[in-house]
Amino acid sequence: MGTTTRYRFRDYKVTAVPDALGLPTLGAVCVTGESADCGARSEDVTDPGALVRWIAEHCAATGHETYEHHTTVTVQAEPGAWH
Repeated sequence: MGTTTRYRFRDYKVTAVPDALGLPTLGAVCVTGESADCGARSEDVTDPGALVRWIAEHCAATGHETYEHHTTVTVQAEPGAWH
């Protein structure tokens, strides 16, 4: 974490800062399939080991081997001044 990103909206500066009290959540979607993705989704979890277990269990049950992994981080918008 520790990354700060700045965006400008109508000449108004906003800084997005990771929320120190929020835990990132992890999730995965099975994208295995020839004509269409499987689409099975894990629950959002905070433990990386739990996500790996879900992928392993889905792989064992279906033989599916390709997944998209996502991380969601809560940020706080810190408004700046009008420019």
